[in-house]
Amino acid sequence: MKDCTFCQISSGALTAVRIYEDELVLAFLDHRPLFPGHTLVIPRAHVPTLAELPDDLLVPLWSLVRRLTCAIPLALEAEGTFVGVNNRVSQSVPHLHVHVVPRHRGDGLRGFFWPRQRYPSPEAMEEVAARIRAALAGTLLGTGSSDVPSAKE
Repeated sequence: MKDCTFCQISSGALTAVRIYEDELVLAFLDHRPLFPGHTLVIPRAHVPTLAELPDDLLVPLWSLVRRLTCAIPLALEAEGTFVGVNNRVSQSVPHLHVHVVPRHRGDGLRGFFWPRQRYPSPEAMEEVAARIRAALAGTLLGTGSSDVPSAKE
């Protein structure tokens, strides 16, 4: 859909800091993240909600989400991730998108009152993306670990 922000990002008509892309799915940094590294994963095809996601896109979408839940903590020394999907209510863009957010104990993320922040600069945003891309590449090649060490180790 030409008026959908995420379709425009997918097609290249709008810019975004991309983490991963193939012919079916795309991952990019949220421009107003909860925390640096907050990534959105979308199907390239315009799909409004999870209920409308065709079966043939389930594995590509959720496999990438799963890989990012390994890569983001590795890249950013996070203790874990939050994964979330809104369907219609609170869905800022009517195109299915999965949030993968790095988490640390005591990070202040409570309930659904989550303060958004901006990256201090485009360079800072790109640096976070590069770190996640490198960690994601390791998970794709089998060199990354799904066992993320805790902050206490």
